[in-house]
Amino acid sequence: MQRALEKRHGRHSSYLVITRRSIALWIIAAALAARQAYGQPQRIVSTVPSVTELLYALGLGDRVVGVTRFCRFPPEAQKKTKIGDYINPNIEAIAALKPDLVIVQTNPARLAERLGALHLHVLEVNQESIAALYNSIREVGDATGVPARATQLINSIRNRLEEIRARAAPLRRTRVMFVVGRSPNRLDGLIVVGKASYLSDVIQIAGGENVFQDAMAAYPAVSLEEVIARNPEVIIDMGDMSDTVAVSEEHKRSVIALWQRLPVITAVKQHHVFAVASDIYVMPGPRVVNAAQSFLEMFHPEAK
Repeated sequence: MQRALEKRHGRHSSYLVITRRSIALWIIAAALAARQAYGQPQRIVSTVPSVTELLYALGLGDRVVGVTRFCRFPPEAQKKTKIGDYINPNIEAIAALKPDLVIVQTNPARLAERLGALHLHVLEVNQESIAALYNSIREVGDATGVPARATQLINSIRNRLEEIRARAAPLRRTRVMFVVGRSPNRLDGLIVVGKASYLSDVIQIAGGENVFQDAMAAYPAVSLEEVIARNPEVIIDMGDMSDTVAVSEEHKRSVIALWQRLPVITAVKQHHVFAVASDIYVMPGPRVVNAAQSFLEMFHPEAK
């Protein structure tokens, strides 16, 4: 009987030890999870429209407290507090939001240094190539505590771009010029996509050949004479359509009409001039896939 009681008591003691150990482990795990969550940024300011889009794609929209007035996608981002424009955001407005993370793009205005002087946590990203875009997604994912989501997003973008590349690969490369700036209603003051722009990568993926690929700058200024000499087969013009919300179809037609004065250019002769205004072409973010698909359809309609 005594032995039976001792055996029973021993089992009961072991059960209590296991239970207490389980509770202790649960408390430790909960504390670590809470500490990890607390350490993740909860008040994020984005000074870059493509980064704002990226934050939402990573499921972090609820942590975003401030964006620029050019952050229009996704639509819910427009409800966030505005901190000025992309080129010169309002430093005081950013500081007033008490962010625990401010994400900026590498730029000559030394914005990261100016914000750092206010003891704000700043992440500086570069998105001027497809490889740099992937790296920026990884950096943002790490900084916000969602590295697995970032990896998943990178893989999704990469796979879709490779599908487009594979469709374009058997086709002859089309000579392309992408105009990102020029004088309103005139064919001067032309600024085009050069080698250092991520758009040159996207053009190549979609089966195009940037006629200004030898220009080392991201967005070089070129003359009309140079355009005629390089004779693009496709011209994509969003030169005076920076306000991608208000551009009308009538204005797009007027842009195409400008180029009709130069039938010596193959793109004009073959009616392959496209006036575009969608922000998918100026946002090196998750929708870069949409830009690549659009390019493929412009360069190779037969590949739709």
